[in-house]
Amino acid sequence: MPLIGYLNPTSEGLGRGLAAFRQGLSEAGFVEGQNVAIEYRWARGEYDRLSSLAADLVARSVTVIFSDSVTSTFAARRPLRPSRSSSLSASIR
Repeated sequence: MPLIGYLNPTSEGLGRGLAAFRQGLSEAGFVEGQNVAIEYRWARGEYDRLSSLAADLVARSVTVIFSDSVTSTFAARRPLRPSRSSSLSASIR
């Protein structure tokens, strides 16, 4: 089962993109807990935590890291090794 890392700079419930993320997964045929697993990481507005949260996701061998902010995307790129450079980002307005 693929494991997606979800990285967000805000607190759970404040992330604007979470509903759109879940809807997009559903439209692509993915259902959390059935054919995809998701590890959530929330920085709670503490942007300096993003790199360590991203590193934790990489350590858990996620298939891809999704971020819905530029700040999270740059943080997610830091811990990636060249052989594991898969990251996905989307700006949701």
